[in-house]
Amino acid sequence: LVVQKGDKMQLNYEGLGFKCGLEIHQQIAGKKLFCNCPVIDTVETDIRVVRKLRATAGEDGEIDVAAQFEMAKDKRFIYVSNSKSTCLVEYDEEPPHKINENALNSALTVALLLKADIVDEIQIMRKIVIDGSNISGFQRTALIAIDGKLETSKGIVSIPTICIEEEAAQKIEQKTEYVKYNLDRLGIPLIEIATGTEIKEPEHAKETAGLIGMVLRSTNSVVRGIGSIRQDVNISINGGARTEIKGFQELRTIPKVIDYEIKRQQELILNGEKINEEVRKAEPNLITTFLRPIPGSARLYPETDILPIRISKERIEGLKADLPKLIIERINDIEREYEISNELAKEIISEGKLDQLEQLVSRFRNIEPRFIAHTLITIPKDIKTRFKIECEKLSLKDFEGVLMFLNEDKIPREAVIEALVSICNGENINIERYSKISDFELEGEIRKLLGEKTGLTLSGYMGLLMGKYRGKVEGKRVIELLRKYIRE
Repeated sequence: LVVQKGDKMQLNYEGLGFKCGLEIHQQIAGKKLFCNCPVIDTVETDIRVVRKLRATAGEDGEIDVAAQFEMAKDKRFIYVSNSKSTCLVEYDEEPPHKINENALNSALTVALLLKADIVDEIQIMRKIVIDGSNISGFQRTALIAIDGKLETSKGIVSIPTICIEEEAAQKIEQKTEYVKYNLDRLGIPLIEIATGTEIKEPEHAKETAGLIGMVLRSTNSVVRGIGSIRQDVNISINGGARTEIKGFQELRTIPKVIDYEIKRQQELILNGEKINEEVRKAEPNLITTFLRPIPGSARLYPETDILPIRISKERIEGLKADLPKLIIERINDIEREYEISNELAKEIISEGKLDQLEQLVSRFRNIEPRFIAHTLITIPKDIKTRFKIECEKLSLKDFEGVLMFLNEDKIPREAVIEALVSICNGENINIERYSKISDFELEGEIRKLLGEKTGLTLSGYMGLLMGKYRGKVEGKRVIELLRKYIRE
């Protein structure tokens, strides 16, 4: 079941009955969800607790199959933490505090950006998890919005549910008889976004995950960095079974892991083997391995320590009035406003340089905005490549100092990179070194050069002049004056 796409052959996903949905989990910055502990990583630990966990029945009176599977391992769980980033709430020795309203507002903002309907009342639920990642044996979670949607290149992808929940603890060691966790991460607010199954192929899954990530970053309230966002992929094909794949570290690996899982299930189907619904792990070599059975609704029951939270219309309207622009919209705006390329606009946003760009453009009216953008983003990279100099420490003040000379026509554009190199090397800018030479001086040098070296091409004379006056004259002006004397 393959089809040709361009010069390549690929799986016929429609013919396979391919179904795919995503679950995106994103940490929210600030404080933890049900206590005042900060969202930080600590190096040293000064608390240690050892526990065992057992499964309990859910709201329907039954024990969840995934919980039974984990309980059968009969492991000890060792928990370590730093007292600066944990309290009795994390250790389940104290009831949860009131929900973190800032985190809740961030999650509601994401829901509104995804055009979802906010629920009238939030009921915190306990989700039974006894693999040790939650010291209490359950994770607190709550549905906050339904029926959202996301526009993609292949049509609308629905967002049936958006939840806010507690992040799990971080596994730091695993042995046959025990598992060790660090509790720094436990309790961090987490947004969970579940998509519908409109995803048409693996590359579409990657695009959808990337777009949701863009929406999340647009709020400026989420944690950035490795481990702060995770993608789970649910897939199935005709004759197979729903499989949830966890552990994706990078978006680019999503298509290859999905294709592997499809081919794995195809082979089992051809061999007449039964395929069970299960959770599998995406491995670094882009295969999947078994983790546990897929959990069901039996693991949920209401949280009795936290009252339901009413969401007023006034609160929703207040959030709507202050909705941030999506990053993709901001990129398009600055591309048009400053007449720069889309790629450069993306880099300005991703590197957090928009505020600096706006300040520099408003101050230096005699310099084209596109050159200022080029100076902020491209020139530091050129310095690293050409001069092998690290220049991450260049500050706004450094850029202002160099661009001020250019704005006042005291140096040519070619001198900007040279001046920034001097700053990167810890040197003071010597304005005399970069001061422009006059057209009169330059023309005199051109006539002298034409008399001493006859028969060269325009580019030959250009090379000699720029070698002597680099950083003191603009190349464009040298060519203009040379053409007064040379006809090619």
